[in-house]
Amino acid sequence: MTSALIVVDIQRDFMPGGTLGIKEGDGIIPGINRVMRMFPLVIATKDYHPKRHISFASSHPGRRSGEVVSIDGRAQNLWSDHCLQESAGSDLDPRLDKDYFDHIFVKGTNRDVDSYSTFFDNARNKSTGLHDYLRKNNVKKVFICGLATDFCVLFSAMDAIDLGYQVYIIKDLCKPVDLQPGDGDAALIKMENKGAKVIDSDQISAFL
Repeated sequence: MTSALIVVDIQRDFMPGGTLGIKEGDGIIPGINRVMRMFPLVIATKDYHPKRHISFASSHPGRRSGEVVSIDGRAQNLWSDHCLQESAGSDLDPRLDKDYFDHIFVKGTNRDVDSYSTFFDNARNKSTGLHDYLRKNNVKKVFICGLATDFCVLFSAMDAIDLGYQVYIIKDLCKPVDLQPGDGDAALIKMENKGAKVIDSDQISAFL
């Protein structure tokens, strides 16, 4: 049984000082670099948005980052412009040891649909190809870390469980947006209730 590490959205724009900076988001990079060498397969993911993406507050006149709108019956959080295609902000953080990555998957490439999950867009109309890649490599266990606990990590974990993977969330190597205080903690509980195991990085070897 092969285990894979999924490193979610460690990109410049999500670092402190970026256009959508996450508090202490850079603090998990050394730990991610440390644990990558433990896995036979390491995958990175990136937000990679076109201009005027539906998730940008700037695409909705009169709306601000942090607000929620309804689009095709789905709740859509609005954000500042981030991870634009071919921009420096979409690049993986240079402090990340990219030599360990076997593949990089991009998401959010459709202007009209957001994509938190590393597996599908939010409408579940399009796959990123990650599931097929994991199946091809006989992966049964996925360990997820990165940004952000309460959005892309959460949605990725929920989809991975639905797809039949054993899912492990590396708690100390994730950081939340926390639009509301406690959102990150609530996301961990939600993932655990769904069937994920929440662990710390020093416990990884026990579950490989």
